[in-house]
Amino acid sequence: MTKSKFQILNLKFVICYLFVICPLLFIVPGCAKAQENAKPVKRIVLWHWLADREEALKTLTRKYKDLTGVEVKCQLYAPSDAYAQKIMAAGQAKALPDIYGFLGEKRIFAAFIKAGHIADLTLYMGYNNGSWKKKLFEKALKVNEFLPENEYGVAPGIYGVPIDVMNIQMLYNKKLLKQAGLDPNNPPRNWHDFIAALEKLKQANIKGFVSGWGETWLIDCFAHNYAFNIMGEQKVIDTIKGKVPYNDPDWVSVFKLFDQLARKQLLVSGIATMGNKTAEQLFANEKCAFAFNGSWCVNVYKGMNPNLDYGVMLPPQASSKYPMVIWGGAGLSFMVNGRSKNKEEAIAFLRWLTERDQQVFLAQETMNLPSNRESLANIPAILTQFADDMNNITHPNLLPVQESPRALEALTKGIQAIIIGVKTPEQAAEDVQKVKVRMLKQEAASKQ
Repeated sequence: MTKSKFQILNLKFVICYLFVICPLLFIVPGCAKAQENAKPVKRIVLWHWLADREEALKTLTRKYKDLTGVEVKCQLYAPSDAYAQKIMAAGQAKALPDIYGFLGEKRIFAAFIKAGHIADLTLYMGYNNGSWKKKLFEKALKVNEFLPENEYGVAPGIYGVPIDVMNIQMLYNKKLLKQAGLDPNNPPRNWHDFIAALEKLKQANIKGFVSGWGETWLIDCFAHNYAFNIMGEQKVIDTIKGKVPYNDPDWVSVFKLFDQLARKQLLVSGIATMGNKTAEQLFANEKCAFAFNGSWCVNVYKGMNPNLDYGVMLPPQASSKYPMVIWGGAGLSFMVNGRSKNKEEAIAFLRWLTERDQQVFLAQETMNLPSNRESLANIPAILTQFADDMNNITHPNLLPVQESPRALEALTKGIQAIIIGVKTPEQAAEDVQKVKVRMLKQEAASKQ
């Protein structure tokens, strides 16, 4: 090979090295370093049981991923009974997700907290001078709160985030009231006028009152509304403590309200064994003028009869001595797994989910009351009628003590017996008191 040819080859090699090989020496280590520093996308798992919120939640989680890069995977397990069993099994196996809705009595809720399955969110709620806490309905938060010296021995704090709120009230069909000669814009406000309205509806061959009283929690709700109205909160609490008997005249007065409705035949036939879904269908299909149901019914009725014209009112007062209160508080609440490796990310997502824009979206899509008070101006009008009475709410979980399940069962079964005519109010009251006395004796024996 001649010298000139050798020089040409060397020149080509130098050019190749400078423009091809040399840059690769920098690119390859750079790529390796980028891969080394790349963090996997954070993934949060969320469990719930509410099919009506599934699509709305998924829409919001996609938006959240676009904003933050954090993926929130929603997993639906329905119906609620199956979901509750899944939660219990996952708790025993310490296999709960990062975020989950909880179904269960306050004592089970407390047991989950003490087992480390639910994180204390109090400090996060108070972040930035309490800005998160102040945006949410106070009584909705209280459903997930344990106060100092509570009977369960749980450290005081807030252990859940309400995503929406609810309350249970009376509903009335405006068209049916008008057909019976009643004012659809002025529903009855007291028990006397309520009975008179039901009797007028009966004369017009219009069914009067319906509720899913085959589901005993709805009977319990209705009865305690009137217990608070007739005897006041403190006497109800004293009854639970065993200081006031269930055969007290005030409790007998509560039972007599059910007896009056039944004896005057103002209730829909079969109400004592009727499921709430059947009751909702009757009211939605305009087969009944009054219903006792919760704010979730707005979405239910919309699906059954979009043209249903109805209003919301407080249950009519039976006494002027105490105000009428209604059951309410958190509807869907989410808890953060106390053992979650993604605890901070889970809490950040729940905080974002309860901000105004997300709350308005959920209210419009699912027709449930938002938990963020700043969102109320942008919700459907019928929901506003429920929201207006959020200051009137109470709930068994808001009381300092809770009644035993057996005593509550005796109370609700006794009322069902009154409705079908096999017990008098006095007999039902005596039966409940007998069960209560047994429960108190058992409780005292367990403490010895």
